[in-house]
Amino acid sequence: MWYECLSCRPQVSPELPGGSTGFFHPLGSARGCPDTAGPRHCARGAGRRLRARPGGRGSCSRRGPFPAAPLTSAAPPAPGPEMALALWKNLLQTTKKRILQQRRLSLYNGAHGYEEELIKKKLQEFSGGSINLSKEENGIGILTLNNPKLMNAFTGTMMVELQDRVTELENWKDGKGLIIHGAGNTFCSGSDLNAVKEISNSQDGMNMCMFMQNTLTRLMRLPLISVALVQGKAFGGGAELTTACDFRLMTPGSEIRFVHKHMGLVPGWGGAARLVRIVGSGAALQLLCGAARVDPERALSLRLAEDTLPSSEESAALGEARAWLSQYTDGPAAVIRAVKKVVTAGRELPLEAALRTEKDIFGTVWGGPANLQALARRPKHR
Repeated sequence: MWYECLSCRPQVSPELPGGSTGFFHPLGSARGCPDTAGPRHCARGAGRRLRARPGGRGSCSRRGPFPAAPLTSAAPPAPGPEMALALWKNLLQTTKKRILQQRRLSLYNGAHGYEEELIKKKLQEFSGGSINLSKEENGIGILTLNNPKLMNAFTGTMMVELQDRVTELENWKDGKGLIIHGAGNTFCSGSDLNAVKEISNSQDGMNMCMFMQNTLTRLMRLPLISVALVQGKAFGGGAELTTACDFRLMTPGSEIRFVHKHMGLVPGWGGAARLVRIVGSGAALQLLCGAARVDPERALSLRLAEDTLPSSEESAALGEARAWLSQYTDGPAAVIRAVKKVVTAGRELPLEAALRTEKDIFGTVWGGPANLQALARRPKHR
């Protein structure tokens, strides 16, 4: 058991509540209550109290003071610098993982001025359209933006429904893939201008920005292989939505266009940050500053799209998208989801943290049903 001296050289301890500080001593370097592992005194000097690390036996009922005891040859040696450094790194990594898990839930909170319930209530005042989700037995989900009268523009209620559908997908343990498309042969024309005009004040605008960034970041981090099926137009917020998917497929005559400049804006749903990671900073500048039309041919050359499908008709294109996606989702759900998780970690975490995450995920599939079945088949890789 280790004790924390509240007087000796301060040293941050991430494992203690609130990041407490102190100097750590091994049991035996200080004399304490004979009945419990409660309050003790530092062997470095009288009056320097020690506090047990979490997991100790609690406070002493006899309440000292207890005299300090000099270190003797029988006392266990203090940990060396290499061990201390290894322990610290392990604790720091654990803390980072906890922080990452929290960020997966929400990028923003009250400390950023974000008021989620307030903006949700405001958004729900602007109704129209819907976000529909169907989950197929083969593990493929179909998410449909359904507001064809406005070219599938996002109304306030659609923004809230998108968050609900993402939560549903996070809880879908059998899912492997996701196709996002728009009803009526077009993808999405961005935000409904009627709603935008009503929330044009700075505070509401910032809250909507944070709300959609939270939702699309969670969408991007889903353990599903996601595809945006772009038919017709993907403008403004619709273009941003495509960047939250792993892949983009386009149909003949379709286009992606970041028109924010013409609205006196920049992307606010995370589209700019994701676009830079997809096409590079130079191409992203061209697309954002030029507000240029990106047809399938140019999208392929920029690597903004993976393929152009043969059909532009809605149901036929959806079938082709299913077939295209199946090449990446064929296999056990546990393995496909694990692959997506390690790629997400590699994209978003520093190298050492990504490697440790990969190790942890590897442990979830090693010796699992799919692994054992593969070993029993003794496959030969040709």
